[in-house]
Amino acid sequence: MSENEDKLEKYGQPEGLKQASHIRILTIIGEVEGHENLGNNSKTTKYEHVIPLLAAAEEDNDVHGLLVLINTVGGDVESGLAIAEMIASLSKPVVSLVLGGSHSIGVPLAVSADYSFIVPTGTMMIHPVRMTGLIIGVSQTFDYFKRIQERIVSFVVSHSQIRKERLTELMLETGELTKDVGSILVGEQAVREGLIDEAGGIQDAFRKLHELMKAERD
Repeated sequence: MSENEDKLEKYGQPEGLKQASHIRILTIIGEVEGHENLGNNSKTTKYEHVIPLLAAAEEDNDVHGLLVLINTVGGDVESGLAIAEMIASLSKPVVSLVLGGSHSIGVPLAVSADYSFIVPTGTMMIHPVRMTGLIIGVSQTFDYFKRIQERIVSFVVSHSQIRKERLTELMLETGELTKDVGSILVGEQAVREGLIDEAGGIQDAFRKLHELMKAERD
């Protein structure tokens, strides 16, 4: 496997496109992996790969913009939020595009960009923070969950047009998911709710990113 193919497999970054157009592409797919490795059969986005790539893009003068392609089922909350904070803090224009779905911690990742798109059939699942594995059933544990939830809500509200009250309402909806509380927004629904800026596809995402890059140069 060549070095370029290895980069594409690990990071989803086609090197030739970056050199030709000054755009760095970041793919967030499968499950966002945290401090523990997931199984070999799982498609994952590893935060220890993504964070250095974002830092390098910020310092690289040849990179003028970032396109984030998202199709994720969610994953580790702390790692996903760390990536979202990194994306939001970049000085260069960022556009995100939700493809198949952007569920759970994928919601803050989608809204972290300067401008966001979702394809008409794309979905966003919104629900409260969930933990797997052994937990201690004491009040401090539930207070900790609540603080994590507040961090996520605060981030999403500050990087989108949705109201805090409406986001909380969608998170706690009981009549939509059979085995959970929460909501699923499809395409234009996410736009109407104020989570995503516009419905569109890859052409629209590139067009908007070029507009933002041109405005940055001017």
